[in-house]
Amino acid sequence: MPELPEVEVVRRGLADHVVGRRFLSVQVHGARVARRHIAGPVDLAARLTGLGVHEASRRGKYLWLRLDGDQALVVHLGMSGQMLVEPPDAPREKHAHAIFDLDDGLQLRFVDQRTFGGLQLIDLVPDEVGATLEDAPRLVPSVITHIAPDPLEAAFEQEAVVRAMRRRRTQIKRALLDQSLVSGIGNIYADEALWRAKLHGERATDRLPLATLRSVLDEAAAVMTAALGHGGTSFDALYVNVNGASGYFERSLEAYGREGRPCRRCGTLIVRESFMNRSSFSCPHCQPRPRYRGLD
Repeated sequence: MPELPEVEVVRRGLADHVVGRRFLSVQVHGARVARRHIAGPVDLAARLTGLGVHEASRRGKYLWLRLDGDQALVVHLGMSGQMLVEPPDAPREKHAHAIFDLDDGLQLRFVDQRTFGGLQLIDLVPDEVGATLEDAPRLVPSVITHIAPDPLEAAFEQEAVVRAMRRRRTQIKRALLDQSLVSGIGNIYADEALWRAKLHGERATDRLPLATLRSVLDEAAAVMTAALGHGGTSFDALYVNVNGASGYFERSLEAYGREGRPCRRCGTLIVRESFMNRSSFSCPHCQPRPRYRGLD
C-alpha cells in the first residue's frame, strides 16, 4: 500500500498538472469506486462536473483536491490506486474507474486494479488538530479530522508526539503506526526508521529515553524525505506517479524486504518477524529484541 512518500509524489504531480484546471465533464464507472459517496457514482460525477481545482493537499496517506465551494475530492489510493494525467486519445486502462476531462485538453484518470481505493466528495472543515494560536486553522476534509499531522508537514509538533508516546504503555512500532499519534508512517518506513535508530519494534515507549523517541521520529522523517527524492518506493507496476513512472527507493531500503540478506551496517543477516498481522524486518545484532515488551 502506498505510504506518505508515494502519496506525496502523486500530490506533487496533481499540483503540477491539475491545480488551476476545471472539470469539464466527469465519468464515474461502477458503484465500488464511489462507495464512500453515499448518493452513488452518477451523483458524484454530476456534482464534480464544472468544478475548479484550487489545491492538491495531503496529510499522511490521505490525498485530496480542494474544489470550488470549500469542497474536497478525497482520493483513497488503497493498494493499487493511480491518478494518471494523459491525452484523451491514450488507450483507456482496463481498470479506469473515473475519467475527468480537464479544460486544457488532457484527462485525469483514476485507475485501480484491485478496487480497494475510491473517490469521495466531502466538505472541508477547520483543522483543529493542526491549529495554532497564531494561525487560522487550515481547512481539511471532515473525514480526516481525527488524523494526526505527519512528520513532513508544518503542523507536526514533535515534542507533543514524544510526550504522548511516553504516556502510553505500548511498543515503539505500534506507536509509529498509530495514525492518531503521527500519521503517514506505514510498515515500510517504520522498519526503515527503526533500523536507522537501532531499535527493535517491540521496545516499550514508556521505557525509552525522550532523546531516543525524538531520534526515531527524526529518522522516520529523514527516510521518507530520502524516498521522496527517488520518487517513492515501487515493488511492482501498480504504484506510479501521474506520468506513469515508478519510484526506485526500493533499491535503497536497509531493512524492509531484505530477509536473509546481510545488514549493511554490521553484516548480520536481516530477519523477518510477524508483527500486527504483517511482517517486520530488522537486524538481530543492531536491533536486539527487548526483554520487556510494551503492550497496549
